[in-house]
Amino acid sequence: MIDLLGYKVYGDVTVHDILFVVVVMALATILARIVTTNIRRILIDKMKRDQLELMLKMIYFGIITVAFVSVTPALGLNLSGLLVAGGIAGIVIGFASQSVVSNLISGIFLISEKPIKIGDQISVGDVAGFVEDINIISTIVRTYDGLYVRIPNEKVFTSNITNYVANVARRFEYVVGIRYSDDAEKAVEIIKRLVEEHPFALKIPEPQVFVDELGDNSVNIKVRIWAPSTEWYTVKMDLLWKIKKELEANGIEIPFPQRTVWFANEPKIANNQK
Repeated sequence: MIDLLGYKVYGDVTVHDILFVVVVMALATILARIVTTNIRRILIDKMKRDQLELMLKMIYFGIITVAFVSVTPALGLNLSGLLVAGGIAGIVIGFASQSVVSNLISGIFLISEKPIKIGDQISVGDVAGFVEDINIISTIVRTYDGLYVRIPNEKVFTSNITNYVANVARRFEYVVGIRYSDDAEKAVEIIKRLVEEHPFALKIPEPQVFVDELGDNSVNIKVRIWAPSTEWYTVKMDLLWKIKKELEANGIEIPFPQRTVWFANEPKIANNQK
């Protein structure tokens, strides 16, 4: 048996070497299947099917390729020349594909972590809008004016992401200024009533309406309201208009800026004589 394993098939390659290569490649195949199966199970509901299958094929054949290259010396194959040429090409390709690989890895992390999902209203850097699609390389955002912006996943993953709808409720606030001659207590009661009557203004957390500041030209009333994230902007605009109209209907107005000017010396008006 020992003599059989030591039998040279060609050159210095023995039966033992061939069996070693077969075992390593078989183990690599099993490992590749285990890895891709587990990745598929984790990401099956988080990625598009075609993108997932493409990524799994790359991983599968990547493992097989690494295993094959590692056992080529046992087969008497000299890949030094090929590796040198491949190394030079690899450096060039590496620089060219660095951002692609980075975006690919970032895309996997984004899909796994799920800080955003399709339909979310977000802000990333100087881009704000709705998430239209999350691909393996980039994320598509539709801005508020209807433009589609493609953002590389690396930028999305490494930037501060503001997700406006991750929470079911969102707070907004106003500062309503009234004249000093107006009844601030009455104004607060009117605003509270309007907030309580609005169907989308949440009761919990409780709205807050209070005198916040005695300004130069006005008594400033601060209004804090919680609303469903999906209705946040509509509620904000609707209530602001209703507050204005109702205050005016009750004789409470927003004052114009006023200034009192004092002169050190009383000005004198000269009489023009003809």
